[in-house]
Amino acid sequence: MESISFDQLNLSQNILKAITDIGYEEPTPIQAQAIPLIMEGKDIIGQAQTGTGKTAAFGIPALELVDPEFTDVQVLVLCPTRELANQVSDELSKLSAYQRLRILPIYGGQSLERQIKALRKGVHIVIGTPGRVMDHIERRTLNLDNVAMVVLDEADEMLDMGFREDIELILTKIPEDRQTILFSATMPAQIMKLTKRFQRDPQLVKTIHKKVTVPSIEQYYYEVKFHAKPEVLCRLIDIYDIKSSLVFCNTKKAVDELVDTLKTRGYLADGLHGDMKQQQRERVMTSFRRGDIETLVATDVAARGIDVENIEVVFNYDLPQDEESYVHRIGRTGRAGKAGKAFTFVTVKELYKLKSIQKYTNVKILNQKVPTRSDAEDIKANMLAQKVKDTIDSGHMGKYVNWVESMMEEEYTSVDVAAALVKMMLAGDNK
Repeated sequence: MESISFDQLNLSQNILKAITDIGYEEPTPIQAQAIPLIMEGKDIIGQAQTGTGKTAAFGIPALELVDPEFTDVQVLVLCPTRELANQVSDELSKLSAYQRLRILPIYGGQSLERQIKALRKGVHIVIGTPGRVMDHIERRTLNLDNVAMVVLDEADEMLDMGFREDIELILTKIPEDRQTILFSATMPAQIMKLTKRFQRDPQLVKTIHKKVTVPSIEQYYYEVKFHAKPEVLCRLIDIYDIKSSLVFCNTKKAVDELVDTLKTRGYLADGLHGDMKQQQRERVMTSFRRGDIETLVATDVAARGIDVENIEVVFNYDLPQDEESYVHRIGRTGRAGKAGKAFTFVTVKELYKLKSIQKYTNVKILNQKVPTRSDAEDIKANMLAQKVKDTIDSGHMGKYVNWVESMMEEEYTSVDVAAALVKMMLAGDNK
């Protein structure tokens, strides 16, 4: 399918501004297919797994549908777990940044009284687990009479968890002329029965989804405060003496700001993003391939087609918007049989997204402590020690042995000579 832009989807300026702020560059395949159909008012069966951008696929049309002046619940999203309910709520809140909307996640384990208070104040969109939604329906604290859209997110998982009866009861409480959107990774018989009973002429939207990881890539994450990211990036580049790295940011603005910071600090850096002309892009890529640029900062779309074999490290400076993007990003290193590393920066609030990435890739991303300045010398010394061992194992050191032996005739020990060389090398790195 030919790629399109969000500008082509007839979205409001408020939504487009929020999309730009978040950093979405273009719709994912599921978004490009589903958004126009949902905006037309059609019922949808979306076959898509976590990591395809499906939340925005139903979330953007849902936000366009809501009337902010009308404070009754207009959209209901059902999710299997509290974690997913919170993720959906967070994403819809970001997408509705320029709208005056109230979005409320409701699930078990959270204060029922607090939820009731929030519902009484008026809520436009409710995102909840079936059990807790049923609780509120039975208590008459949740009125679904004005719901125009209901979304079943990860429907197969909800059925596996035994929520079928709850879902069916909830759907009978919502007006029949509503729009019903269903997303599911698989399409078992139970799902098909549900669609036949509760949907009207649903359109099937499907994405082919591959789980791809590159085993030769070492994957680590650092828990970093947002304002500390530039300092941590520079420290890692210095400590590991990285000569070729690709740094991913989510927005064009973030690319420009980081490139300016790196250049000011004396790094050989440049950027790549969608606002650049083809001639500029080609110039930057030529410099990167030649090694004139050691750190290339890019957005996901701008990085398409980058095929450079010697990229040592991929930095996820900003956590990607979806799991597929993570796989595409880290696949830029570890090419041609070489080992590669992927370092991902996460804030405390983003740790749940990292869990989703690990679940999707089926790979453990190891936590690393952000190295302090005092850690730097120890790490460099260990790396130097490994280089020394490799050099000894490779042999061909005859004349160098002679030089050391001549120094030992002056009453210096081999340990003295080695220690002095280490000191000189580490001091040189710290200049």
